Amino acid sequence: MNTKINEAINEILNQFGDKYIINSQINKSKVLMDLENYDKGLLEKLLSNEIIKNNFSLSIEGNTIIQINKLKEVFEADEYWQDSFTKYSKKIGLTTNGRFLDEETDVVLDFPYKDTLLKASMSREDTDQDDLRPNEPFLNEIIAKEEIDVLLDQKILINAKKYDSNGFRDIDVFDGSDNLIIKGNNLLALHTLKDKYAGKVELIYIDPPYNTYNDSFNYNDKFNHSTWLTFMKNRLEVAYDLLSDTGSIWINLDLTESHYLKVLCDNIFGRDKFYSEIIWVNNKQSKGYTDKISLHHNSILVYSKSEKFNVNLLNRTEEDNINYKNPDNDPNGPWRASDVRNSLWRPNLQYDIHTPSGKKINHPENGWRFSKETFEKELKVGKIKFNEDETRLIRKIYLKDQEGRVIESVWNTKEVGTTREANSEIKAMFNDNLFATPKPEKLLQRIIHVASKENEVILDFFMGSGTTQAVAHKMNRQYIGIEQMDYINSVAVPRLQKVIEGEQGGVSKEVNWQGGGSFIYVELMEKNRGFLKAIENSETQAELFKVFEFMINEADIDFKIDLENVKNTMHELTFLEQKKLLIKIIDKNQLYYNYSEINDGNVRDLISENDYEFNNHFYEKCGEDL
Repeated sequence: MNTKINEAINEILNQFGDKYIINSQINKSKVLMDLENYDKGLLEKLLSNEIIKNNFSLSIEGNTIIQINKLKEVFEADEYWQDSFTKYSKKIGLTTNGRFLDEETDVVLDFPYKDTLLKASMSREDTDQDDLRPNEPFLNEIIAKEEIDVLLDQKILINAKKYDSNGFRDIDVFDGSDNLIIKGNNLLALHTLKDKYAGKVELIYIDPPYNTYNDSFNYNDKFNHSTWLTFMKNRLEVAYDLLSDTGSIWINLDLTESHYLKVLCDNIFGRDKFYSEIIWVNNKQSKGYTDKISLHHNSILVYSKSEKFNVNLLNRTEEDNINYKNPDNDPNGPWRASDVRNSLWRPNLQYDIHTPSGKKINHPENGWRFSKETFEKELKVGKIKFNEDETRLIRKIYLKDQEGRVIESVWNTKEVGTTREANSEIKAMFNDNLFATPKPEKLLQRIIHVASKENEVILDFFMGSGTTQAVAHKMNRQYIGIEQMDYINSVAVPRLQKVIEGEQGGVSKEVNWQGGGSFIYVELMEKNRGFLKAIENSETQAELFKVFEFMINEADIDFKIDLENVKNTMHELTFLEQKKLLIKIIDKNQLYYNYSEINDGNVRDLISENDYEFNNHFYEKCGEDL
């Protein structure tokens, strides 16, 4: 709602063009940043306005002192939300004695979310820019500790369907060996799966939001890293519980957050469980700019659950064997020469070698790569020999001893594909680029090959376009996919249907995919969804007010909202602003029904008989063995 102060602020900010106003919306993060930095131009304009000067400055001995903290409160305030669950509303940072760094001189590190959970609807990608939904759909609300158990309790699953070569049909049972696709908030879905799948997932691959400008985490740089890391921390902690003792997690990121996430993962999985960083060269074409380094790679951080993690070597190709020859007709077959020098100094490797003709070959600076006993043994069987003039040693590595190709830390575009190829794969299936940032099937093929075996369970809880699930299906792995966005039903599920039908894109020919198989699709049962649709469909203020009255009496609201205040001030807003406000209320209360409520009268009536039986079977009858 507008006040004289708000009108004065808008008047001042509009004088700066699009610096602070974007599409008629105030960029609060930018304003707050400049206030904290005492931006001279902004403060001069503020003090030149009498309303602002009278309300936010003091006169001390003839000097005008602007009250920065009071001004910041205006921009941090949200008229209707009463965040009683935390002392922090929109800020994360360094604090001391409950006050932020800019308010005190003594500083300690305080991570405000350390004992709480961060819910995120991530609905920005699911709507057009001009849609009615609020501009900040990322729900950085803080849940009180006593409510966490309720929030993370198992959820009711609805719209259970089985997809196979005969199409799809409603089902009332769950075979624990079948593949599973879940639509809903991934944090809550992960906890819904926790009891059933804890310790049973062999491979987790995720391609989370990178926290770049275009992602759903577009926040003030003063705290957006902490917000994003909290979001990731909540999900990685439960992911750790789901992994088997021999399992691993592969996290695909760009440079924006990869180094921050490395530190977080060291804490969750253990620094000693860091297996490697894979550099995926994901494009060939240089970017058009000349003032920056053209970025051509993503990082994939790999962590194991324990020291039991073993990787599968890559399959060898003719190109891998090109350096293996047999010029001396060795009965053991083709071989290549290996380095005989040791990389580190070792006292037991410091010895000189005498050739059959009496020549001496001095040891390298760090010594040989083998002990004297090993040298004599391998020389005797012909694995070590001298060159023609007996000036150096040759040690043979035989092709017959190579079971596969060692995995290297840089993966090139030829072997695992590019982002452009991934887009082409989607376009070939749907005749359109329906998904902005898919990953190529060859990339997932390699990861799945390296980190799992047939029939083992693979999880991707940022399912996106369904690449992980599509490749896992073709490679005979059991998979779980979780996605909240509506494109799960416009891209991911239709893609898996095409896989079942035997589509020949991606890696299909390489793995000899012929079609078949099945998967189960379910949704977390949402509360308040009907209100959202009713708001969007309202065409008059009278219709909208009826919906709001019904919301006041019937909607489940977990965050504290002064609905009476909303009711008394709605008349000050335009019809479009009213709809935005009510949608914001629903977005901030995007809840799901817990399984413990399934027999409540008002809940049972909302669930089909098939879904009711499916839930009881899913949670009670087949939770022991998968």
